[in-house]
Amino acid sequence: MPAPFYLALSAVLFTLGTVGVLARRSALIVFMSVELMLNAVNLTLVTFARLRGGVDGQVVVFFVLVVAAAEVVIGLAIIVNIFHTRETVDVDDVDLLRG
Repeated sequence: MPAPFYLALSAVLFTLGTVGVLARRSALIVFMSVELMLNAVNLTLVTFARLRGGVDGQVVVFFVLVVAAAEVVIGLAIIVNIFHTRETVDVDDVDLLRG
């Protein structure tokens, strides 16, 4: 497939992620939208690396995936802890981090 197709797909995925972060109130949906945005950026990096014929894009994608994995672990732990203490994951209800 041509590279513009991948770039257009990446733009659509990033837009969907942005809309999810800005419009949704559930912390889990916001969390998944951020992951969608990270994967859209990864697709763009791999596309440009393939066009250039190098592996530098894939190396950057590897680091982004490592950071995303750490984000999942820490973020889900925070969301589960908030749910246990407040019994909601609505971002409007959770405006203070004090217990």
